[in-house]
Amino acid sequence: MSDNWIVANLENAFATWNDKMSEIWGLVTMSPQEFKGGAIWNIVTGINGALQAIGYGLLILFFAMSIFKSTATFRDFQRPEYALKHFIRFVAAKVAITYSMDIITTIYTICGGVVESIAGSLGGIGGAAVTLPAAIEAAVEDAGFWASIPLWLVTILGSLFITVMAFIMIMTVYGRFFRLYMYTALAPVPLSSFAGEGTSQMGKAFVKSYVGVCLEGAVIVLACLIFSAFASASTPELDTSITTVTMVWKYIGEVIFNMLVLVGLIKGADRIVKEMLGL
Repeated sequence: MSDNWIVANLENAFATWNDKMSEIWGLVTMSPQEFKGGAIWNIVTGINGALQAIGYGLLILFFAMSIFKSTATFRDFQRPEYALKHFIRFVAAKVAITYSMDIITTIYTICGGVVESIAGSLGGIGGAAVTLPAAIEAAVEDAGFWASIPLWLVTILGSLFITVMAFIMIMTVYGRFFRLYMYTALAPVPLSSFAGEGTSQMGKAFVKSYVGVCLEGAVIVLACLIFSAFASASTPELDTSITTVTMVWKYIGEVIFNMLVLVGLIKGADRIVKEMLGL
């Protein structure tokens, strides 16, 4: 860490960005069971088990609604195929509620395999790390007192913007993790809707939405890898012939633009998945 306040300020901002990038990479390649030592997962599992009783109650309600909506009399039940169709729907919904945790974890495992395949085949995000070029550090340290005044303003604004983007990015990834927990905890309630023909759309929407949240991890991994390649291929060029303030401002502007590309991709991960799945 440099003794120069301006250089140290930029290095701190870049260190925050690099730390959040590493944290994001760890989060998207981690299962909900492993997050925070499994403490949150244990709570979610308990809530899921407690809601199974409510799911069974809704199962009976949706099943009864389906029967009375489909026929005004019970003559149709004299046909075996009609009664069998409702019986199969009832049993399937019952199994879905009972094994909701297994269903949820299986879906996540399948989608997590997609994430791991992408992360493993394309490598890491080493190119996404941002460092301060030695030429800028030397130019800033050689700047006089009066020249340092505008540099303070430039670096303060740039560092603030970089730090804010880093936290927006990590909050988006954490938000996906918490949504996974919410879907898992509440799974018995929407899955019970499969008992009724008219209410089954609720269960289908739940499953599609959960698959979408799981696949957001794949989009985030791809976004990080795209940013890594983009940042490596578009390293800002330094023009030492211009003033130090202009050089630093130009460099920070180009770095922030590259970072905005990644933040935009991560923030739009849910929209990209919804478009792919037609949600």
